[in-house]
Amino acid sequence: MSSFPRHVVVVGAGRMGSALAPALRAAGLEVTGPLRRGERCPRDADCVLLCVPDAEIGQLARDVPPGPLVGHVSGATTLAPLAPHEAFSVHPLMTVPAAFEGAGAAIAGSSDHALDTARALAEALGMRPFEIADEDRAAYHAAASMASNYLVALEDAAERLLATTGASRELLVPLVRATVENWARDGADALTGPIARGDDETVAHQRAAVAERTPELLELFDALANSTRELVT
Repeated sequence: MSSFPRHVVVVGAGRMGSALAPALRAAGLEVTGPLRRGERCPRDADCVLLCVPDAEIGQLARDVPPGPLVGHVSGATTLAPLAPHEAFSVHPLMTVPAAFEGAGAAIAGSSDHALDTARALAEALGMRPFEIADEDRAAYHAAASMASNYLVALEDAAERLLATTGASRELLVPLVRATVENWARDGADALTGPIARGDDETVAHQRAAVAERTPELLELFDALANSTRELVT
C-alpha cells in the first residue's frame, strides 16, 4: 500500500488548519478542508488530519468513521487519543503562520504505514521529518516552547525595560536577529556581554537599573543572569 495519501481531509479552520490545507493542496495533494466543527468528512478520504486544540483531539477522532488513517498536528499529544484508528502525527516545528519549507517536523505512527504517511506529508511540504517517541513528547514540546514562546516573553521584557529610556523595540531587532544567527552557527559559543567577560560590576549596575525601573522583571533578570553564569563556567 502506498504511503502517499490520495485524499487528505483537514479538520479545523484555525491557524494551523488554514495554513496546512492550502500548503498540502499546493504540493499536489487532493485536499478537502479545512472543515469547521460539525462538517462531515467525505467517505473517500484515506487520511484525516485533525488540526484542533489538544483537548478536542480524542472526541473528534471518535467521530471519524473507521477506515482512513487519522492524524493530529499536536506537539505535546501522544497517539493514544486517536485510538482505535491507525494513527499518526505530524508536528511542524515552526510558528504558524509561516512557510513550512525547511522546518523540522516531529512525526510518529502506530504502524509502519502510518509512520511512512506522516513522513510523506512532511516531505511534501518541504519539511525535515524526525521521529519523536511518546515518552519524549513532553521534553520535545518544552524545548520548542522555550525556543519560541519564551523567546517572545524575553524580548517583551527587554522592550519594557528599554522603553524606560525612551527608545523603541525596533532598535533591538537587528541585535536579536544577529544573536539568533550567531547561536544557529556557534551554539553556546555565541555568548557575548558582561557575564561572558566576567564584568560583575557592569552586571550589578544593570541589576540596579532593573530593580529601579521594572522591579517586576528583577526575578527574571536574576534567573537569566544565573543561567548565563552557568553557561560560562
